[in-house]
Amino acid sequence: MNAILGIEGVSKSYGKVAAARELALTAEPGELVTVIGPSGCGKSTLLRLVAGLDRPDAGTIRIEDEEVAGPRSWVQPERRRVGLVFQDHALFPHLDVTRNIAFGLDRLPRAERRARVDEVLAIARLGELAGRYPHELSGGEQQRVALARALAPRPAVVLLDEPFSSLDETLRAQVRADTIAVIRATGTTAMLVTHDQTEALSVGDRVVVMHRGRIEQADTPVSVFERPSTRFVASFMGDAAFLPAHVHDALLTCEIGVVSTVPGWGHVDVDVDVVLRPHEVALTASDDGIGVVAAVEYHGAFVLHSVRLPSDRVIQSWQPHSVRHPVGTRVAVSVVPGVTPTLLVGDETVTKPPS
Repeated sequence: MNAILGIEGVSKSYGKVAAARELALTAEPGELVTVIGPSGCGKSTLLRLVAGLDRPDAGTIRIEDEEVAGPRSWVQPERRRVGLVFQDHALFPHLDVTRNIAFGLDRLPRAERRARVDEVLAIARLGELAGRYPHELSGGEQQRVALARALAPRPAVVLLDEPFSSLDETLRAQVRADTIAVIRATGTTAMLVTHDQTEALSVGDRVVVMHRGRIEQADTPVSVFERPSTRFVASFMGDAAFLPAHVHDALLTCEIGVVSTVPGWGHVDVDVDVVLRPHEVALTASDDGIGVVAAVEYHGAFVLHSVRLPSDRVIQSWQPHSVRHPVGTRVAVSVVPGVTPTLLVGDETVTKPPS
């Protein structure tokens, strides 16, 4: 199937600040793409460029095979078949739920408009709230109305800019689940910007990690977390320790000892960095251990141990709630069996021996 959204070589600067640098990305029919990165990385600029709120300096943007932005083309935002959902919902306070949803359907005949509003009210489970005004709704209900309004005109793609960040933690999970369920039910292609790593990994079919205006990696959630392409992705998408290591004849060793074998790296002698996440690190209390527990954080089902190594580097380890090594305990540090750690040379991941 043809991509619903196609971005090729798109760049955008504001004065001397490059907010987007040669972005290339596609979104397939029904795909939910999550976009994540630190503040100022360009993720909201990406959404604004797709929506038509900003014009790119270079490159092209296509929606359903129509070029909507390019060197010789420009389609106004209202004609792009793009739905927008903002963090603050942007509902009209003087209109009830029904009229908020109907706002973008003014070109339809009255009967079709009414039928479409009823359909979207049912999909978003808003029927009982149809006559209420925004100030009479909870934050989660307002979010559902904003999504319903964006979906009502049957957009080709829906863009959501940190839609859950204003909600408290307890409500956020439920509203997120409701929102994703509606998007899935309608089969709508969507791009969701978030600053929450767990959110990006748990709801996206594909995760786009941005840094300094560039896309560092665009891949499945599993690949982004377990096989990061760069040092930045490895550090940004979850806690990670970077330990100097060495591969000799396919054996990977570092400060904590033998980490693993590296298939295909026979007859190789090279320095690397090994990336170890807390769930990949095993601890055992031992008087001969090289590590000393420096901090313990209780997280309910799990306990996070921070362990200081002889080099003064700190490595972290998740342990079941029943395992707690007090601060000052000497521990043996190893890698959980079966783990295939990420290796870096410089700032890039390597999957085969460096030439």
